[in-house]
Amino acid sequence: MKLSRRRFLHLAASAASLPALSRFAWAQTYPSRPVRWIVPWPPGGAADISARLMGQWLSDRLGQPFIIENRPGAGGNIGTELVVRSPPDGYTLALVGSFNAINATLYEKLNFNFIRDIAPVAGIMRNPLVMVVNPSVPAKTAPEFIAYAKSNPGKINMASGGIGSPQHLAGELFKMMTGVPMVHVPYRGGAPALTDLLGGQVQVIFSPVIESIGYIRAGKLRPLAVTTATRSEALRDIPTVGEFVPAYESSGWVGVGVSRNTPHEIVEKLNKEIITALADPKIKARLVDLGGTVLAGSPAEFEKHIAAETEKWAKVIRAANIKAE
Repeated sequence: MKLSRRRFLHLAASAASLPALSRFAWAQTYPSRPVRWIVPWPPGGAADISARLMGQWLSDRLGQPFIIENRPGAGGNIGTELVVRSPPDGYTLALVGSFNAINATLYEKLNFNFIRDIAPVAGIMRNPLVMVVNPSVPAKTAPEFIAYAKSNPGKINMASGGIGSPQHLAGELFKMMTGVPMVHVPYRGGAPALTDLLGGQVQVIFSPVIESIGYIRAGKLRPLAVTTATRSEALRDIPTVGEFVPAYESSGWVGVGVSRNTPHEIVEKLNKEIITALADPKIKARLVDLGGTVLAGSPAEFEKHIAAETEKWAKVIRAANIKAE
């Protein structure tokens, strides 16, 4: 049987539209089973808590469990790679963050390319750091600290939660932009670093607000400035570093990613729900309790943010010649 040209074109067009229709139908029914959310850090930290908070919201809104699965190791690379290797169907999410932007340059040989292999879904939270000193340091402000450090070379030891950590890079950026001489002292995590700061073995740290705010409120550590472009809701009276060092900005941040080639409709559906959650007063208040602020936006905006952060920290890592442990 011969087909007319018009009939042939009609059938061809119908066939071509089937994948798009099936993807749309798939997105309409998503999720139809439990979703794994890989958090590449141990339980209990601000990043883990933010994922659990958002996971509960998504479970309630979408009618399927969003199960948090902690897969720590290699600075977050083990958990991220697990998601990279997962099927692109939206049933395995990644908690992504500033560590991914840093690791892209810090680690010379990764088994994946974060920007190429992970599709951004949405940001969740920006986490300010706060520059805090042991009370034995006479400086009361960031400018006083800069002057003191320059007049006392070799006497300022800067702690961090490890080589290549957001605390480390925030300090290196500060050194680069101010010319302040500081000796980096890496620890295995923020808790032991703060312990030695309290004991006076080190003099300064750029610490996540949630980790140090208790010591600040108790008067055991002195805050000089927060690292974000705007002041922190949790420390409203503390100025930003940028008020004294123009264009300085550094912060941790977390969001959601999926393996590349996950259907666009699923990415958009997840983004819409996360944006709705971030507008909820209770969710916003809980993020403030964690020392953070909302990082909302479209997948395209989150992708732009990731690219800019990756480029920014690549420059700092190369200039400071930082190597992974």
